[in-house]
Amino acid sequence: MKLKFLDKPVETIKEPMDKGQALPDFKVLDANNNEFTNKDLIGKPALILTVPDVNSRVCSLEAKKFNRNADKYENVEFYTISKNSVEEQKDWCAAKGVESMHLLSDADTDFGNQSGTYVKEIDALARMVFAIDANGEIVYRQVVEEIGSQPDFKEALAVVEKLNK
Repeated sequence: MKLKFLDKPVETIKEPMDKGQALPDFKVLDANNNEFTNKDLIGKPALILTVPDVNSRVCSLEAKKFNRNADKYENVEFYTISKNSVEEQKDWCAAKGVESMHLLSDADTDFGNQSGTYVKEIDALARMVFAIDANGEIVYRQVVEEIGSQPDFKEALAVVEKLNK
């Protein structure tokens, strides 16, 4: 998929996963350095953000904004996936006071490759928002065409509102 990063053309390695599809098999690391897979997402609806780098200003603002909303939705889990290491993500969460959102490290790009969100030119994940139902099916996808921009928060949270019931 053709996107832009700071106004330069970039492309995901393949067409990203989309609405109506099941999450692909993938492995990432959670905050305790434990393997986390697509099977760990089954059973509860979730909002999944993919971001290039949680330490960048735009990604940090996005994750913090969704984190502030996460407590309002007890039936939906919130995840942010980036290529940052588990240690970098822990440091970021501590510095920003992020407690409600789960950060997952895709340092080896397994998620990015399986989901089609990896952008080789910038060695990072594209900025996208996915919502999945309790069965792991994607019910919403938002592609941020300029990776350096913010997603549409209202639209994503409206989907979370529906999943929270």
